[in-house]
Order: sequence, then structure tokens, then C-alpha cells
Amino acid sequence: MSSDLCGSRLFLALPDDILTIITSSFSPGDLCNLGLTCPGLDSFMSSHKVWLFQCDKLGLVPYTTLIEWRKGVFSYKALCRFLVNIQPMIGTWVHRNPELRHVVYVMPGFLSVVGCRIIPQEIGPLGLEDGPILWTPVFEILCNHVGSTSFFLHGKERGVDYVYPGLLKSVDRDCNVLLLEVEHRHQRGGGKLADLKNFTHEADNEVSSSQRIVGRKWTEKPFICLESDDRELLLEFVTSQVRDIVPDAANVLLFPRPRIDAVDSQQDFIVLHERRLLLLQMYERGNMNHDLKSDEGSPLNPTELGSSEISKSVDCTCNYPASQAGDATLHEFLQLGDWVGLSLQAETKEFYSCKHWPYMYESLSAFYKFPIRAPKACDEEYAGLWGGTFGLPPSADKPGKPLFLIYISYEESEGKQQMIANKILDGKSRLSPFNGSTMFIVNIDEPSMTIFPWNTDQQSNPISVMQSFKGEGICYWSRHRYPSIEPGSLFVLENGLLVYLWEHAREVLTLKRLYLGELLKRGERLPSFPPVLNFAHLTSKYRNIYPGFSHS
Repeated sequence: MSSDLCGSRLFLALPDDILTIITSSFSPGDLCNLGLTCPGLDSFMSSHKVWLFQCDKLGLVPYTTLIEWRKGVFSYKALCRFLVNIQPMIGTWVHRNPELRHVVYVMPGFLSVVGCRIIPQEIGPLGLEDGPILWTPVFEILCNHVGSTSFFLHGKERGVDYVYPGLLKSVDRDCNVLLLEVEHRHQRGGGKLADLKNFTHEADNEVSSSQRIVGRKWTEKPFICLESDDRELLLEFVTSQVRDIVPDAANVLLFPRPRIDAVDSQQDFIVLHERRLLLLQMYERGNMNHDLKSDEGSPLNPTELGSSEISKSVDCTCNYPASQAGDATLHEFLQLGDWVGLSLQAETKEFYSCKHWPYMYESLSAFYKFPIRAPKACDEEYAGLWGGTFGLPPSADKPGKPLFLIYISYEESEGKQQMIANKILDGKSRLSPFNGSTMFIVNIDEPSMTIFPWNTDQQSNPISVMQSFKGEGICYWSRHRYPSIEPGSLFVLENGLLVYLWEHAREVLTLKRLYLGELLKRGERLPSFPPVLNFAHLTSKYRNIYPGFSHS
């Protein structure tokens, strides 16, 4: 063997296809580290083929979509940087208050990810499979040309659509909480900033209700340590300062629609490319001038502007307790600096859960990730997201009926394998039972002896039952004040539907498996709420604040 065919040279002497197969088992970080070892390896590790494979391996978007996305970035390496960063955020996020509106599905957009709120709604005339699902945008994270992120909160005020630029903070690999916060900035970047000198006018009319939080280093996370009323006040102020009107050209599509015709698909891509560039230009303009006109005599460092004046103004109008270590008040938060901006944080928190539904803090402007897993081939084949409604004869497509989203999971209890169905969205105008409640539990090792009472569906097609399981479900048709538990049976039909029958009430819930990403792409977009309410509304419990929405 030649002496120059050793080490990296021997490795690089292999055909490119073999090298690609070898490097396919590497993580993006491994590839970057390997490229630092020598110029030859760096050249190969920077090739488009290697990073295209890494992008495709993540499985977030189809291969053909990656090819189209590449036109908007410098390289597949830059694209992979973005995809790896936002991958943990993809999925279903929930909030309990009010229980009827906080289901947000985060999905790939176009060189972006979009947080889409599923609107409580009735099933449309075309049914679940072919009819559009109603949704509204909550936030969006765009990929710029080098793979960095640009965060926008969506909202609508006085009939005008706005975006509110901010900063996406570090995303934990196992993040399970999304937090919208106001944070101080010591350098430019992350969209427009707001000048807290203007906040003193707001503070003159408000009395802080902040209570001190003992035992926490509040300077590490100052915003979260404020009282909920003060957090909301700050969010309202900042969004009023940093907002941008969405131009008509950027207010059409957020992701490509399902198309059969290639010409129509290409036209959608052209519109989406132009929209993305327009939003990125708006974001960069915010970085350059913060949309603020600073005084000519202002210091170079904006964080030093008028701190004493803010403190003096707030001290004159608010009664704050004496300062103690580890405590946080609005007064102390204002003293940290003058320039603030929005930020979205994807963090990992420890919290309790019951039947996979997380325990949530009502006063926190946050979303919690719901652990929806893909079904396993054998023992958990029915796990995942299902949609349907009540009514006879059994059918998941009943126009005019409230849409229910149900998450099915598996759990072992007392040595028995159970299938658990949690409700995560309810299309009724009044909530009963609350979201997160268990609709039914069945023992998959215990067949039901109940005979399925229907031979045909509503289209007169014959019904064939493949399996049945014995269980019990929550019954809220009872005349009692509180829902009761009633025995029932789950039937698995040959056409893929699941039908749960309450034996005494003779009520029927029929479900079919749903894929939210595909439904949203052909869905119908509705107007957003004002920005702070649009992220996590914290009032009007147990009531559908989208009453009467149905498909046009």
C-alpha cells in the first residue's frame, strides 16, 4: 500500500457514494468536528451531498421540498443547522386555560416552522377527510440565508394583521414548554426593541401586584419571577412598540398547498419565496434601527438610557416592598436596562402529568408539549391522534356535529395493558368534560362480549368488526351534576374506524386517525387574536371563545 494512502487520505480515496453511506451514521456535530481535522476532510464534509443526506435523515420535510428550500439558503449545511435547531419544537402543544382553544400544532412551513392553533369547530359538509380544518397562526420562525432563526408572533388589532418580531432563544433537545417572555437586550439582534422610557407612562397608571418569590435567583430569569399581571402588562407594552403591519404580499400563504398540477405548485413556491424575503427584510430593518428614534445625546450603549429616570417615575406611583435577595418586582425588572424585546423560549421543565396530560400553571403564558407518539407495529397500533364526533349511526364524518380531537396512548396498570383516550380539543360551545380528561379506558387483553348493534353505516355500507375490547368511559349525559363512569366497549372496524359505545346511555363516539399537518395544508385560515391573547389566553375558562365557527 502506498505510504500516502493512510489516515484521512485513505478515507478520502473511497468513492463518494461509499463515503456518503459511512458518514450517514454521523450526527451533524460529528461531521463538523471531523471536518476540523484536515483540509481534505473539511472539503468533503462541506459537500452538498453529505448535508442533503443529513437534512433528509431528520425526516421533517420531503426530499423534493429540501431541494426547493435550498434555493433560499447558502448551502444544505445552513439548512441543516436550521432544521436541527427547530426539530424539537415540531408537534402538538396544549394549554388548559381556557381548555377549548389551546391546541397548537407546530409544523414545517416554507423555510420556516409555523405554530397553528386548531379552532374548536363543527365538522364541515365535506367531512374530516376532504373538508378544510379551521386554524389561525400563532407564531412563525423563519430560516435566513445562513440557517439562523427569525421569530415572529402573529396577531390582529383593530382589523389589521401584524407581526411582532422577536428572538428565538436556545431550544432544548427535549423541550416540553414554550414560553413567551420580555427580556432585556444588551446588543442589537432579535428584531425590533422597545424603549422602556416609554413604559413609565404606562407604569404611572398601574400599581404593581408583584409578590416576592423567595428562594429563586430572579436575576437569572427575571421575567418569569414577576407577578402574572405585570408580565401581561410588559408583554402588552412591548408588542405595541415592535409591531409591523403585514403587507398584502406576505399575508397569503404560510405553507404550500397540496397541489396536483406542477405549475400551480411552482406558483405557490414563488409566492412563498417572495413572502419570506419580505419578512426577513422587515426583521433586519428592526435590527438596524429598532424602529425607534433615539435622542441625539443618547449614549452609544442603549441599555444605559435613563435607568434612574425610570426608577424615579415608578417609585413615585407604586408601593413596593423593601428589596430582599432572591425576590423580584416590576420595579427591579425595570432597573435592569432600558431596551427590551420579545423572546420565545423552548425549555425542559419537570412537571406532573395524569394519563399523559401535563399539570399546567394557569397564570403562565406558556404551551406544554403533548407526547404524541407514532403507533408501533404490533402492541400499540392504535396510539396517536384521532378525530371524530358523537351520534348515530356510527360515523366520524357528521356535518354540523362538534369535532373532537382524541389522543390514544397505552399504559400498563395492575399488570394489564390499557388503551387510554384523552380529549385534547372539544368543538362544543360549552366545555364538558374539560380538556385532558379521559374519555374512555379499555383493557386490550379483555375482549368485549357486547354485540355491535349496527350492520350498516349511514351510507348503507356493511360494517365489519375486527376486534372489540371491554372498558369504561366518562358519561356526561347523566342527570347528575358531575359526570359519571359507565361501562362500555370499543369496536375496531375493518374500514379503520374506532367506535366506542356507552352501554347504558347508548351514546356512540366514532373516531378516525388524523394527520394534522396534511389537514392544515388544505385548511381554512381565520383571523388571529391580539398578540398576547393569541399566544396563551388566560381568562374565560370552560368556554369556547370561537363560538359558532363552521366551514364556509
